[in-house]
Amino acid sequence: MDDNRKPRDDEIDVFGLTHPGKVRGENQDQFLIGTLHRQLRVLHTSLDDPSRLKLDGERVAIISMVADGVGGGVGGQEASATALETVTEYVTSSSECFLQGDSTADQFIESLQAAALRSHEAVKRRAAERAEGRTMATTLTMYMGVWPCYYLLQVGDSRYYLYRQGTLTQVSRDQTIAQDLVDKGVLSRAVADKSRLADVLSSAIGADEALPVVTRLKSEWGLVHLLCTDGLTKHVTDARIAEVLGAMTSSRQACEQLLQDALDGGGSDNITIIIGRTKTPAPT
Repeated sequence: MDDNRKPRDDEIDVFGLTHPGKVRGENQDQFLIGTLHRQLRVLHTSLDDPSRLKLDGERVAIISMVADGVGGGVGGQEASATALETVTEYVTSSSECFLQGDSTADQFIESLQAAALRSHEAVKRRAAERAEGRTMATTLTMYMGVWPCYYLLQVGDSRYYLYRQGTLTQVSRDQTIAQDLVDKGVLSRAVADKSRLADVLSSAIGADEALPVVTRLKSEWGLVHLLCTDGLTKHVTDARIAEVLGAMTSSRQACEQLLQDALDGGGSDNITIIIGRTKTPAPT
C-alpha cells in the first residue's frame, strides 16, 4: 500500500452519535459528518432536516463537527444547530477554495476562521430575534481532512483527540476560564479540573467573544480521530478513551462503547462522539 496516497471512500471508517444523557431532559448537542465534493453530502447528523446534496466528482475533503449548546432548552439546541448549519453552508458555498489544488494553507485557515465567525454572527442574530435576553451560545469543534493534511477548528471546550500508535493526545485546548488560569500559572491542573471555572467558557459561538483557533496537521494512515463534547470527558478518563480506541473493531463500536461508559459514569450531560480512522478494506 502507498502510504502517501489519499484513502478511498471504502477505506474511511467514521461514525457519530449523540445522546441526552441520564439527567437532562433535552439534548443541546449537535453533530455532522459529511464529504465535500462540488457540494456537501451529509453522511450522519443530529440535525432535524439535513439536505442531501448531489455529488459531483471525486471526494476532496471530509468534514466532522460537534457543537455543545449553551443556554438551556431551545436556546442551546438552536445555537448548536445554527452554528453547524451556518458553517456547512459557508464551507459549501466557498468550496472552490477547497477544490483548487493550489490553494495555500493560509487560504484554508482564513476560510475556516471566517466560517466560525459567520456562525458566531448568525447565532447572535438568532438570539436577538428569539432568545428574549436569554443566553444562546455554543461550542464548535470541526475536523476538515484535505489529504495529505487536515485542519482543526475550535471555539469553546469541545475536544479533539488524536490516537496514534497507542498514545492518546488531546490536541485541542479548552477555551475555559480555568484553562486560562492554568496557562497563566494561577491554578494548577489538579485544582483547575475540580474548579467550577472549568465549565465557564472564555470563548464561544454567540457569546460575548468568539476566538476561533485553526490548526493544520499532517494526515497519515493509521490515525484515529475523536471529537466529543464534555458529556464524554466528564465521566470517561483519557486512559479509558485510549483503551477503547486501542481495542476498537469499528468506529461505530468504539462510539457506542464510550457512550455506554459515559452513561455508566453518571451521564450528567449531553454526550456527543465522532470517531474516524482509515482502514484497509477486506479482500474480495
